[in-house]
Amino acid sequence: MISLRIKTIASFISNDDVVLDIGCDHGYLDIYLKENNLCKDVIASDINSNALSSAINNFKKRKLDIKYYLSDGFDKIDIYFNTAVIAGMGTNTILHILNSDKSPNKLIISSNNELSKLRINLNKIGYKIEEEKVILENKHYYSIMLCSKGKQKLSKKEKLFGLSNNSEYYNYLIKKNKDIIKKVPLLKKIKLNYYNYILKGLTEKK
Repeated sequence: MISLRIKTIASFISNDDVVLDIGCDHGYLDIYLKENNLCKDVIASDINSNALSSAINNFKKRKLDIKYYLSDGFDKIDIYFNTAVIAGMGTNTILHILNSDKSPNKLIISSNNELSKLRINLNKIGYKIEEEKVILENKHYYSIMLCSKGKQKLSKKEKLFGLSNNSEYYNYLIKKNKDIIKKVPLLKKIKLNYYNYILKGLTEKK
């Protein structure tokens, strides 16, 4: 069964995209794109040889012709692509990968931490967030961003909490902050209470 994360990432992909899936892991996204003819072509890559071997075996089982590379980000990629998917890793790793002159115009990104830092730094390196979707899967929220090269001025609220306007996600953050407030020093309490004030305003707009 295809995960909601894979389906959400795929929803940002167009028929004329040549997709490079960085950190492909088992290759499930690549298989989904290929079998459903959702893009022009797909390329799988991973820095981990065991993960890449797993993906290659899955491609062979389904008799799919998918090119693959053992590569740290864009380093070893020597064929054309116009879209990159970078998902399932941390913000620092994503920013390390994007420090490359091979970064394409179109990115689909999903980080598992420090989302505010990611949004701020995407803008610094010349990307704007076209759309952001937040989904709930296996009791965990995932933010998935569609980005393209360009300039963008995000508000403080957008930097902190994104562009999804997902009220359920905002309410989850409020509850999470309330739980943390009980355990942290005064200055941290003040900061988290301020964040909750902003989040409540976002939920009330809906």
